[in-house]
Amino acid sequence: MLGVATYAYELFTAEPELDAVYVPIGLGSGICGMIGARDALGHKARVIGVISDRANTYRLSLDAGRPVPSNSAVTFADGMAVRIPDPTALEIIRRGAERLVEVTDNEVADAIRALYSDTHTLAEGAGAAAFAALMKERETLRGKRVAVVVSGQNIDRPWMATVLNGGTPQVA
Repeated sequence: MLGVATYAYELFTAEPELDAVYVPIGLGSGICGMIGARDALGHKARVIGVISDRANTYRLSLDAGRPVPSNSAVTFADGMAVRIPDPTALEIIRRGAERLVEVTDNEVADAIRALYSDTHTLAEGAGAAAFAALMKERETLRGKRVAVVVSGQNIDRPWMATVLNGGTPQVA
């Protein structure tokens, strides 16, 4: 979590006018680090968590007010494939995140393609999820200063080939 907090510190001090930051959620250390750094610096940016619609334990848990395991976590955004939330992370997210956005595997694949073709950035599924959420909500964010966390580049070659050919990797 120290790496995330350091990144968040640098982001918030470099962008004092930042309105929002989208952060993918796996077990929760990334978003918790972002919330902690924001709060420690007294920054006003909204922190928006991003989860897979196929691994939505944090959505279920926030809605229920307690940890709720999901029945499944089958997504090619495997860094977000969590079935049981971390209770400490859940509480920090409940107190510090503005909201959660669910993204589909197709939206994540679109984000991977856009990142690669537009910026030559290679991202894995979970790494591109925050950008997928931003793309999904782009109309409501016009004129805002927004950041996304692109958190990983560990995508399998066959999955990347599928994405670059216009498809979405299928997992069982």
